[in-house]
Amino acid sequence: MLKYVTVLAVLAALCAGAPQNPQDVQILRFDSDVQPDGYSFAYETSDGTKRQEEGKLDNPQSDEAALTVTGEYSYVAPDGKHYTVTFTAGPNGFQPKTSLGQKK
Repeated sequence: MLKYVTVLAVLAALCAGAPQNPQDVQILRFDSDVQPDGYSFAYETSDGTKRQEEGKLDNPQSDEAALTVTGEYSYVAPDGKHYTVTFTAGPNGFQPKTSLGQKK
C-alpha cells in the first residue's frame, strides 16, 4: 500500500510542476501611458512574466531628435530559473544586461 501512495504522491508532484498551458496564463496587471514626448507601459502575467518600459523623445524640436528607451523584462524559463534582462536603447543601439535568479 505504501508503494502505491508513494507513486501517487510523485505523480501529483509532477503534475503540479508541469508548465502552464499558454492559453491559461492570465494578465495580472497592465499599465500604459502615451504622451507626445514619450510613453511607458508595464505588465505582469500569472506565469511570472513581467515587463516595464519607458521611452522618451530627446531633443524633440531638433534634427537630432532621438527616442531613448529603458526597461526590464523577466520570465521563468522551462528549467525553472528566473531570467531578467535590463536594457537601454537609443542612439548607441540596444544595450542589454542579463541576470539569472534562483529556481522557483
